[in-house]
Amino acid sequence: MLKRRLREGKSYGDFRRAWFHSEGFGAPNQMLTFLNVADPREVIVIALTEATLEDAERLIAADAAERAASPLDEVIEPGIERTFGILVAEDDFSASGPINYRPPSVGHQETDLDEVQHAIDAATALLAPYLRGSPLG
Repeated sequence: MLKRRLREGKSYGDFRRAWFHSEGFGAPNQMLTFLNVADPREVIVIALTEATLEDAERLIAADAAERAASPLDEVIEPGIERTFGILVAEDDFSASGPINYRPPSVGHQETDLDEVQHAIDAATALLAPYLRGSPLG
């Protein structure tokens, strides 16, 4: 999840042209882009990517290379907020009326929270070099 702020006078269209990837990741990926209704200069991108830990480093490096080749400096302010997460639950609260509690699950498969903690520990080590001043995002 990335949060950026457009420079004064820049539009989402300017951002999109500078941000849009020229190469795919070669892994299931969907990007959701939001404009903050309280501050339309704030752009929030949520990337949903399915990857093994083995593939994650390759995907992160590919994204960093894409950002380096197409810098956003002229379009966004320097500060970027980054948050990386692991999907632990999908919940549908569309029904009207009472809903019974159910354990966290993704794709109708119960989430193993010990496995999630292991993945968080591995991801923390993997991402550390990329979060220090990298062009990620």
